[in-house]
Amino acid sequence: MNVMSSVMRGARWLLHADLPLLCTAQRPAPLLTCPSRSSASKQVRGQMNQERNPKVKLKVDRQEVEIRQGMTVAALALAMDKDSDHVLKALLNTSVDLDSLEPDSVLEDRWIKEAVTRSGMKFRWAKLSTSRERPKQDAQRRPPADPSLLVGRPPVVTIMGHVDHGKTTLLDSLRKSQIVSTEAGGITQHIGAFLVQLPTGEKITFLDTPGHAAFSSMRARGANATDIVVLVVAADDGVMNQTVESIQHAKRANVPVIVVVNKCDKLQADPQRVKQELLAHDVVCEEFGGDVQAIHVSALKGDNLLALAEATVALAEVLELKADPSGPVEGLVIESRMDKGKGPVTTAIVQRGTLKRGCILVAGKCWAKVRFLFDENGRTVPGAGPSAAVEVVGWKDLPSAGETILEVESEQRAREVVEWRSHEEELVKLREEQNAIELKQKLHLEEYHRERERLTHLNWRQRRTALYRANKSRFSMRPSEKTQSDQLSLPLIIKGDVDGSVETLLNILESYDAQQQCQLEVVHFGIGDISENDVNMADTFGGSIYGFNVAASRAMQQLAARRGVPLRLHNVIYKLIDELKDELSSKLPPLVSRNVVGEARVLAMFDVTVGKKKVPVAGCRVQKGQLDRRLKFRLIRGRETIWEGSLAALKHHKDEVQMVKVGMECGLSADDDVDFRAGDIIECFEELDKPQVTSWDPGF
Repeated sequence: MNVMSSVMRGARWLLHADLPLLCTAQRPAPLLTCPSRSSASKQVRGQMNQERNPKVKLKVDRQEVEIRQGMTVAALALAMDKDSDHVLKALLNTSVDLDSLEPDSVLEDRWIKEAVTRSGMKFRWAKLSTSRERPKQDAQRRPPADPSLLVGRPPVVTIMGHVDHGKTTLLDSLRKSQIVSTEAGGITQHIGAFLVQLPTGEKITFLDTPGHAAFSSMRARGANATDIVVLVVAADDGVMNQTVESIQHAKRANVPVIVVVNKCDKLQADPQRVKQELLAHDVVCEEFGGDVQAIHVSALKGDNLLALAEATVALAEVLELKADPSGPVEGLVIESRMDKGKGPVTTAIVQRGTLKRGCILVAGKCWAKVRFLFDENGRTVPGAGPSAAVEVVGWKDLPSAGETILEVESEQRAREVVEWRSHEEELVKLREEQNAIELKQKLHLEEYHRERERLTHLNWRQRRTALYRANKSRFSMRPSEKTQSDQLSLPLIIKGDVDGSVETLLNILESYDAQQQCQLEVVHFGIGDISENDVNMADTFGGSIYGFNVAASRAMQQLAARRGVPLRLHNVIYKLIDELKDELSSKLPPLVSRNVVGEARVLAMFDVTVGKKKVPVAGCRVQKGQLDRRLKFRLIRGRETIWEGSLAALKHHKDEVQMVKVGMECGLSADDDVDFRAGDIIECFEELDKPQVTSWDPGF
């Protein structure tokens, strides 16, 4: 029975192992042929051992690492998804000097491949990315026109000079208007463009620029857009700062000058002194042998204005001003602003071609399809030829003042130009940022090497251990990014009515040089009235809103009041700057000044027992003023201050007193352990807080 069970068990093993039956072809096999018990057991054990120890090698996919030339240790570790230590370990027992390797050390190509191979990985070289240069799609000015196509055009005349010398009043008298009465503070704060037709029939386009010191950029823009500069100087005031600046602008733009000596009707007027002062600035009038015309006028009374008009027309004829009225339009943005009903609006001077409704214009990174053209009086005009000043409506965005206007053939072309210019500007910014990053990396690397010079004698393992210990406390004590700085700061939101106003305010703020007292930061600027976004931004940054010639609705005023956001609106620029200086000064801590009230000399020293403690007491005589126990005292020995603090007691004879006057003797003890000596001086002083004023001087 046992034999039979063994035979059956062996048969099952054979069937399970799929072993071949041992048969012979010559003889017929029996119905069941099986080996002996011992041989069957050996075969089964051998088959089971094969199953446990297979000889078939499984294919393992190795990690592939993308490498390139000039990789640093840190870059290779990042590509391998390891740390820098792994790269150093992979290069052990090679000729690489591991002690000199840092995370930013550049590896040779053979060591890059060696480190990857030793790590059990495959490498492949990175493909070189070839960036194609983008074709230039910018719009360009046309080449000079055929002289046969040129026709005469009116001169563009810019009126420049010092503030309050009568520039706008002169223009009012020429065009019989009252502009000056409508201007805030009685001073011009924008560029105004006007077409004036003289009684003789000639037309002149005048640009009225601000004379205040703050508007230097506007004056420069006016000089660059003009043919003739009329320099207005008050006969009773003479050559001033902005007069000199206007002369410099005219010289840089290579524009001829006509000197107008205004306010000649005043008793203090001295035109000769004015012309002599101009000699110091290379402005030589005709009576001194030069080629500059000088006209004496009174803009307020209208005296001698015809002579000024004739001088302007004569100079224009000498210059032979001509332009091509045909073809695509070219011009210059004089000013830009946001209008509630019209949207973005620009004041432009046409320099070439004829501007009409439907023209597609490009200026900077903005484009427009002209919907309306308005003259200086707000009347629509069908077109504007060379030298005409018009308001253009139809801009998609607001271009900056000073941008060149060019006409293109279609809206698609305009979008291409704007997109190309935006792309070029981004590239310039990227290059600037890259240069800044490289400079910062260079400085950081220099500092990094300086800090590690003392560790050069250690091997790389010891050096890393030492650096870890040195930096452990530094990193654990690193302040949080949300920690507020102790540095005082004033974030600003700047809003203006036109682009030139905002540009002027930003130019003024660039002159801020009191950063050591209080940081001044412009977090946002824009054109238009105060919006909810402005209030929210000021609330977020804890700043103030300054608006120039803009309004804030009642809802915005209430929102700013609820949020505690200062809202400061002005229509005179120097008043805005004065309030900004006051706010900067209010943020500064007060200056503490000391006022000496009295002085006493120590005559003798003695100890007084108070309870179980001996207290040193100084016997003194008051020499100056009086000693007041409620104030502070200091002990002076020679020229050195030994002690400063308060008194514990002040006695006259045996009585506690609050005050001891000059000539009286007293005994006093300090609230600290002080070593009084005979001959010491004790001063009584009071501390007074004096408001600190910002040191920033914008120059006006």
